[in-house]
Amino acid sequence: MIRRPLGSTGIDVSVLGLGTVKIGRNQQVKYPTGFDLPDDKAVVELFELAHSLGINFIDTAPAYGSSEQRLGELLPNRDDWVIVTKVGEIFEDGQSRFDFSYDYTVQSVEQSLKRLKRDMVDVVLVHSDGNDMDIINNEPVFDALESLKSRGLIKAHGMSSKTVEGGCWVVEHSDVVMATANLEYDEERPVLELAEKLNKGVIIKKGLQSGHADSASGGGGVDAAFRHILTLPGVSSMIVGTINEHHLKDNVEIVNAITGDHRR
Repeated sequence: MIRRPLGSTGIDVSVLGLGTVKIGRNQQVKYPTGFDLPDDKAVVELFELAHSLGINFIDTAPAYGSSEQRLGELLPNRDDWVIVTKVGEIFEDGQSRFDFSYDYTVQSVEQSLKRLKRDMVDVVLVHSDGNDMDIINNEPVFDALESLKSRGLIKAHGMSSKTVEGGCWVVEHSDVVMATANLEYDEERPVLELAEKLNKGVIIKKGLQSGHADSASGGGGVDAAFRHILTLPGVSSMIVGTINEHHLKDNVEIVNAITGDHRR
């Protein structure tokens, strides 16, 4: 699988990244069907398959239940992976709450490092609650992330944003933005275009509309969704969460066909 630069961070990531919500949390999620969390053996086999297929990029977050903990315990070939995690959202007792304070941000990253069994995390993103500019203007979370970067605990930072204004600010003032794009939603294209212009990293979320892009779920089809996302301006990688090995293999085959990587 081909890799693309994550902006100017010095990090190269596979154009398809593996989302890990489904290994840690099955409450309050927006997928077409429910699912059970996989056991440890299944998680290890999924990671081994992803690694063999050329995927080196994993997306997690404290809000994804036990995802970070399981990554730290089960991830094979530990040094081969680029990991992005997040700060700000806490999922407890079946509900999300948010904390963008300085102290909590520092504490959150330090806890993530312990769970992931790492000395440094590659990318940390602010997990927006939807009020991007209020967070940016009134919370100290970005100051905390800059401090953590200066301490050598994170390599790059940014935001998983939800608005064009917020996404553009993140592109101008940090390293990486995680933006939404799919066949049904193109409103954040200005963020992608600015990121391409300024050489900032772009990670795409919800590219398959949380599974609803599948034609079986009434969407426009997985092939069309991948083709659309991977030809958008500035895109470094697209995160897709799955615990189904057949889906993972199919996704990689589609992505390789689109990007011209025909290695086996």
